[in-house]
Amino acid sequence: MPHKAREKWLLELHLQHQVRRRSYRRQVLTVQLSILFLLFALWEAAGRLRWIDVLLFSYPTKVFGQIWKDACSGELWVHLGMTVGETVTGFVLGTLFGTLLAVLIWWSPFLSKVLDPYMVVFNSMPKVALGPIFIVMFGAGFNAIVVTTLSITVIITTLVVYNSFNEVDPQFIKLIRSFGGGKKDIFRKVVLPASYPAIVSTLKVNVGMAWVGVIVGEFLVAKNGLGYQIIYGFQVFNFTLVMSSLLIIAVVAALMYQGVAYIEKKLLSSR
Repeated sequence: MPHKAREKWLLELHLQHQVRRRSYRRQVLTVQLSILFLLFALWEAAGRLRWIDVLLFSYPTKVFGQIWKDACSGELWVHLGMTVGETVTGFVLGTLFGTLLAVLIWWSPFLSKVLDPYMVVFNSMPKVALGPIFIVMFGAGFNAIVVTTLSITVIITTLVVYNSFNEVDPQFIKLIRSFGGGKKDIFRKVVLPASYPAIVSTLKVNVGMAWVGVIVGEFLVAKNGLGYQIIYGFQVFNFTLVMSSLLIIAVVAALMYQGVAYIEKKLLSSR
């Protein structure tokens, strides 16, 4: 086959592959949206026909009405801004500190042996029980909630990333050493690039963990935020407010997850 003809053939194959990928993605998105629409339709029908207790579960039109009312009054943006700020701060700091701690204990096997039982014990402790201690230490506000979030995200990040560092193929490490590379070269050229998938997976896990930490913290201490809205809704038996807050949390968490997925695509494509 002539060179130009082969190039044209390969280009056509690539274009066909891209078309199939786009078609597949559209099919997946269509099914996802159809399932979501069906769930909301069933929820609405169950509420309207009294198949469920609307006092507890409400139904979509009432929930969206609550969201619209709070958005128009401006109250929603105060609570949403506070919770998203706390979540993003805890998410970023937890991932950063956890990854740095993983690097530190990988770099020093002695430190790894010393800290290993403490990390296991701290990870197994119920973080809700630590909440009151954090409130006394850091005050009833933003700092205590972020620290509660860090208590969940840092150790999980450290354990996952450190285990990924240790699972790197030792043959690659031997290759770097055979060319005279030191520990810095091994980490920069082998260990860190090989651990990108684990770091990204940790980011995905931390999206959920950060929300758990923030909402738990807001349950305990906050006077603003979506967690506070949930507690207030329970206290006054306004479960439509509760469901609207949960729906907003789900949407924002999904957007954060998509952001992490975008980072994953960019990071892994650059390897």
